[in-house]
Amino acid sequence: VQLAESGGGPVQAGDSTRLSCSVSGIGSARYCIAWFRGGTGPEREVVGSFDSNGRTTYKESVQGRFIISQDNAKNMFYLQMNKLKSEDTGMYYCAADQKMCICTNGICLNEFKDWGQGTRVTVSS
Repeated sequence: VQLAESGGGPVQAGDSTRLSCSVSGIGSARYCIAWFRGGTGPEREVVGSFDSNGRTTYKESVQGRFIISQDNAKNMFYLQMNKLKSEDTGMYYCAADQKMCICTNGICLNEFKDWGQGTRVTVSS
């Protein structure tokens, strides 16, 4: 599975931005796409997830501000980020697992083997 993030950049606190994740090569009808912040190692935190049933989960600190959606025709996934705060600053990655999400409230038990290169969001106040 190949993933590539785009979007991001500098934004002002309180503003909105949208990250995109282009996904190709998913060979399963079941999949989980997750957005991470911070890195691809153990320090990473799950921002939210989206699975092939359209179920979404979010980390508590972004609940109500961030929305994950899919454009099936374009094989794109989006992370709409609203009411941005300085603590939202960081590298954002999308990742895929060809299984249903095992995620809740910022925790995912899936093994994400495929990652994008990341895109940085910098929120200034």
